[in-house]
Amino acid sequence: MTVADLYLMCFIIGFLLSAISFVFGNLHIHLPHFHLGHLTFHAHAPSAPHAHGLGTSDLPAINFGTITAFLAWFGGIGYLLTKYTGLVARLALLFAIFGGMVGATIVFFLVSKLLMKHDRPLNPADFEMIGVLGRLAVPIRSEGTGELIYSQEGTRRTCGARSEDGSPIAKGTEVVVTRYERGIAYVRTWDEMSRAADGSMVSEEN
Repeated sequence: MTVADLYLMCFIIGFLLSAISFVFGNLHIHLPHFHLGHLTFHAHAPSAPHAHGLGTSDLPAINFGTITAFLAWFGGIGYLLTKYTGLVARLALLFAIFGGMVGATIVFFLVSKLLMKHDRPLNPADFEMIGVLGRLAVPIRSEGTGELIYSQEGTRRTCGARSEDGSPIAKGTEVVVTRYERGIAYVRTWDEMSRAADGSMVSEEN
């Protein structure tokens, strides 16, 4: 195997892994992470902007995407210089390393500045269920479980719902979540909550 063959192999491996990373990233499928010495690399590709909980500053410079980009550029430039120019091996190696670093840098800034531009850390308070206002899609029978439809972070969601006091609640009723346990929202009707709030205000005024 010649030096040109080694460069070509690096290019093919880097290109294929980059393609796989891109496909899996767009499908939101995360590949397993692997360890190299004391470093841990997470083999997942950044995809279109979603709130993954990472900001641009959280993206490490050495990640699966930049490693595969380095391999592809390093191998491609090294192969072309070795195969079609008269550069000595050491000089071709230096140019190949420099080219690989340029490619990895381009990928890093492309991902961090464009794809992850709108990413932001998730705030647990945005997903707090207590106090959420929703509507019953499935009625709650006495001591039974219905289905609640509500909006959170601009997304329509559903979950199981039970009446806080065990009483039945009709389909389509607006309800407020007062407790949330094990995926079940315990609710009271909006009218009931409003009457309770109005009563409290009257008592305070008196």
